[in-house]
Amino acid sequence: MSHCYAPLRLVPVTLDQAKAFVDQHHRHHAPSVSHRWSHGLWDDERGVMCGVAMVGRPVARGLDARRIVEVNRLATDGTRNACSMLYAAAARAAEAKGYFAVVTYTLDAESGASLRGAGWWGECEAVDEREWNCRARPRDTPSLGTKTRWVRFLGEYPETLPSVEEADDAEPPLLALMTGGAA
Repeated sequence: MSHCYAPLRLVPVTLDQAKAFVDQHHRHHAPSVSHRWSHGLWDDERGVMCGVAMVGRPVARGLDARRIVEVNRLATDGTRNACSMLYAAAARAAEAKGYFAVVTYTLDAESGASLRGAGWWGECEAVDEREWNCRARPRDTPSLGTKTRWVRFLGEYPETLPSVEEADDAEPPLLALMTGGAA
């Protein structure tokens, strides 16, 4: 049986290595300032790094204390299946570290096929277009439009969630947690 794809393997990367790769390959964002961990994908056939994922604290403050991590940046050189492999590895690592869920965001113009392929669930237009610049934290980052929030549940959340009868609508449990519906 022949392999139709180049052998790809996960490798650990430092923050500096991840930043350098994201700086070179990400389409619309600069590298994250920090991370909890990063991992890369090495292409044995070409002998190059073909992608990295930077996993860190959630940008949304409401998610930060809820045992949730966020894939803050993911970049590849276009290698087939690299994005799905990196997202799946981020979820496995987060689960092994005891996190409840892992989230990420994409622009609504992006299909999310890699995330669906890695078992994530998406909510379109979850984050409205907004200006991130404010007096307390000046930023020159332009808004890129509405975003889709993607989540991969990793285990049971230890806190009780509202019952189906108590819920106003049929939103998934994490969205209730994300919006403060359950504490």
